[in-house]
Amino acid sequence: MSKQVILTGLRANNDLHIGNYFGALKPIIDMAHKHAGDYQVNLFIPDLHSFTTPIDHGLLKQQINHIARLYIAAGLPVDNPDVYLYRQSYISAHSELTWILDCFTGMGQLTRMTQFKDKSANVGADNITAGLFNYPVLMAADILLYNATYIPVGDDQTQHLEFTRDIAQRLNAKFDKELLTVPHEVKTQHELFGKDQGLRIKDLQDPSKKMSKSDETGKGVIFLNDDPEVARKKIMSATTDSLSKVSYDPKNQPGISNLIDILALLEDSTPQLVAERYAGQTMYGEFKKETADKVADFLATFQKQLALVDDNKVMNTLEKSEESMRIVANETLLRVQQAVGLR
Repeated sequence: MSKQVILTGLRANNDLHIGNYFGALKPIIDMAHKHAGDYQVNLFIPDLHSFTTPIDHGLLKQQINHIARLYIAAGLPVDNPDVYLYRQSYISAHSELTWILDCFTGMGQLTRMTQFKDKSANVGADNITAGLFNYPVLMAADILLYNATYIPVGDDQTQHLEFTRDIAQRLNAKFDKELLTVPHEVKTQHELFGKDQGLRIKDLQDPSKKMSKSDETGKGVIFLNDDPEVARKKIMSATTDSLSKVSYDPKNQPGISNLIDILALLEDSTPQLVAERYAGQTMYGEFKKETADKVADFLATFQKQLALVDDNKVMNTLEKSEESMRIVANETLLRVQQAVGLR
């Protein structure tokens, strides 16, 4: 496998919503179509990351398989020989390399990780697990096992990429050899993928926050498995304002701007073009109806595509990729094991 490796993944917890689709799933699919051939594209399902925070373990296996089906329904070119789709936990080298990397990682470095601070603040001191604390090390293993140089990262993941680069450079220096491939720095990542990797759709009822699976009411979130008519009603009841103009102004008109973003994504257009089409209108009804119709049509179409996904093809894709990835991962693991004196 001589091509440079692009690696990314999508966590398998709960039902995904349209914010996940347009902010993560679709950009991943588009990236695979664009770069497969010039690069090897590794798409993994990080199931070991799934329980760094509390989940329903009885549903996890089903959710893992569902994520794989979503990839294929969304158009992942799984027949391309440069595209690999695999489950993290089916390749034991992830866990084994993580332990070795743990022993070369300082507590202070992990304590400073921003996501650990944010997530631990939400779960309370009694529920902070060692897994939540050291999952950046597992993330580093996910990348380093496959000699990946490109990892699409948003602003909330740049610290993890720098952590991965740091630990790879540390081991290479300590053992005076190129044990691990150091991923490119953030600037180089942005040169390939662009800085804005997916739009964050806002909550329909509270556009000051992003759309989230944790919304208890469900009214502000459109899930990919929502009945199209239910989704239509959610759009029609979305929070707007009293300014009586359809304009793209996220600061002063966050609700309207959020709906413009959604409609632009569904039309593969731009927010500016959508806003221009409705310039001069003083009522929101027609605009919301068009947005609601497009959302309902999108869900109906996507759900039909999902229903057509062949479960045997999903399993064959996963198992074939895992067989190939296991070879690469074990080669990296053995190289590190020999360096530290285990083999």
